[in-house]
Amino acid sequence: MKRKLLLSLLTVCTLILWTSCSEDNDVSKTNSPDASARKTTLDKPTITCGTSTQASINITVTAGASGAPAGFSLQWMTAADYAANGGTWYASDDLRLCKASFSGNANLSRYNLAAGQSVTVNIGEFLFDNGASTNCGDALTCGTTYVFRAFAHATSTLMRSEFTANLECSTLACRADEHCTYTQGYWKTHGPVPTGNNVNEWPQDVNDNGLLLGTVITPYTALQLQSIFDKPAAGNGLISLAHQLIAAKLNVANGTDPTAIATAIADADALIGALVIPPVGSGFLAPAVTGTLTGTLAGYNEGATGPGHCPP
Repeated sequence: MKRKLLLSLLTVCTLILWTSCSEDNDVSKTNSPDASARKTTLDKPTITCGTSTQASINITVTAGASGAPAGFSLQWMTAADYAANGGTWYASDDLRLCKASFSGNANLSRYNLAAGQSVTVNIGEFLFDNGASTNCGDALTCGTTYVFRAFAHATSTLMRSEFTANLECSTLACRADEHCTYTQGYWKTHGPVPTGNNVNEWPQDVNDNGLLLGTVITPYTALQLQSIFDKPAAGNGLISLAHQLIAAKLNVANGTDPTAIATAIADADALIGALVIPPVGSGFLAPAVTGTLTGTLAGYNEGATGPGHCPP
């Protein structure tokens, strides 16, 4: 009898414990986040206007709380085209829509953004570094307002963000003296190996004698200068600097007033020193070292300083 009573008590205790554990599990399920409530989309970044020239606009992209580890994309069109299209964007497959992708997954990319991290990109004549690509690499039009928007790229665990709010930024007003400046993109496509139906517009002295870059005593020939223009920067600040330095020297050789850029040209030559610029040589400078001078030279070539950029 005692044995049966003991067994009955053990059975009751077991049932109580099992019920208690079941209730705990139910509470745990209730308190755990529902799968549908878990984050599935990246926070959208923000974009702001930076400095402008007559031919380009800097856009600063700042990642949201979830970052933009895989990079981001920018889209733009002129404000006039946006208005004419009923205040809406062209379809993503419309060839009139300008798009640029800045991948955070590329080797040595600077577009892998942590939460709240910012990066500034130049919209105009893109000097590509690792991870950047576009269908609109030409100079922007002076005195023109553009509309921009951006989104963060999807990752392996999160979908791409929504688009940012639209942002309007403008290039500088058109102005040019008699001897105006051309951009590095113009000189690249109007050199000794012209692109398409273009012709060689380089000053004859440069075609015949080349240019000195850095402190080396042997000038780069016109064809070597062309090869440097044709070489993507790909993360090498020396190449980006050379693109703008060659353009500035071509502008001066073409008769533009060098007063506003003479110091920057001298500083760029001193920084390059004895380095031989790819693909002629294998010199390298970090973009952080060359960025300020490259921007100053670009500002002259694109009309932010000096006599002004030649209108299209």
